[in-house]
Amino acid sequence: MSDPTYIFDALVLGGGAAGLMCAIEAGRRGKKVAVLERADRIGKKILISGGGRCNFTNLHCGPENFLSANPHFAKSALARYQPKDVIALVRKHRIPFHEKKLGQLFCDHSAQDVVAMLEEECRAAGVKIYTQVRIREVAQRASFEVVTEQDKFVAQSVVVATGGLSIPKIGATSFGYELAKQFGLDIVPCRPALVPLIWKKEDAARYKDLSGVSTDAVVTADGVSFNEKLLLTHHGLSGPAVLQASSYWRAGTGIRIDLAPDKNVTGSLLESSSGRTLASLQAALRNYLPHRLADRWIKFNPPKSFTNVALEEWEGQLHNWTVTPAGDEGYVKAEVTAGGVDTAELSSTTMECEKVPGLFFIGEVVDVTGQLGGFNFQWAWASGACAGRAL
Repeated sequence: MSDPTYIFDALVLGGGAAGLMCAIEAGRRGKKVAVLERADRIGKKILISGGGRCNFTNLHCGPENFLSANPHFAKSALARYQPKDVIALVRKHRIPFHEKKLGQLFCDHSAQDVVAMLEEECRAAGVKIYTQVRIREVAQRASFEVVTEQDKFVAQSVVVATGGLSIPKIGATSFGYELAKQFGLDIVPCRPALVPLIWKKEDAARYKDLSGVSTDAVVTADGVSFNEKLLLTHHGLSGPAVLQASSYWRAGTGIRIDLAPDKNVTGSLLESSSGRTLASLQAALRNYLPHRLADRWIKFNPPKSFTNVALEEWEGQLHNWTVTPAGDEGYVKAEVTAGGVDTAELSSTTMECEKVPGLFFIGEVVDVTGQLGGFNFQWAWASGACAGRAL
């Protein structure tokens, strides 16, 4: 007996933010749409995002907040589905939210509110959702055929919204990339992004017991700087400033840390020729850094002497502490995956493959990676909406 066959206009592979938005937009336009989700429920990554409160967009979203081999690719989608559109949807469902900082919008209560909103919109749009679906094969014949362990689905269009490699414990796989390769599409090499960085052995010996110490800093990687919190951990460096910089960091290179942004720690010592001691310098540094970090940093980075030139050189070091990480904490701790399906393969207005009509790629599986703070959600909503409308 052959597997039962289900016929739809479009199949969306993946029930995350991008896939669900795509299905909703297509369903609203009268398309018969099915979402096939590998996990036992939709929106698993949404539920753990933002500490369980879902940082669902950012008010200040622009193309400059994204990393891609083609920095212009995301412009069209981002212009046609904006933060105000997400906010309108959230307000329609009466979900209370607040701005935390820097334009980041979070749910007041729980990320579950966003998942419930998407489920309700799917129901209203007539979208059929299948969970615990294991796909065995995707083939293109007269139509696309998606063969699962139990059933066969047939449709004129397939949208791949399977996400990246980050956070494998909630089901991340390489399925989307393998499917792209199967259809002859190029992939920009993938790597963890928004990920903590690991100490080299020498730095670990010096700083790892300061785990939990946090301070404001400017962290720069590959010429891109972020002024946010820096967190020292047992393994290395984390906190928003480091997570942001990690997306631009490349193995073997250093990151530059300004430990006292816009401050002049040695100013008072330079004004006086007396009282220039290690203790007075340490006391001055403690005004700007957590005491344990100030003490430790000065222990391993003392001034050569207390002349004006030496103090100015020491001040420069404080604003240009270069750390060369041994590596990063990998996809287990990465919030997103950088790289992915090459944007040169896709239409920037529809997300459809140029080589394979009817095949679309959206969300994290594409080589568009947002900075920290709701930008990756906005890319998911925008790319999903573009594909859904194009269907």
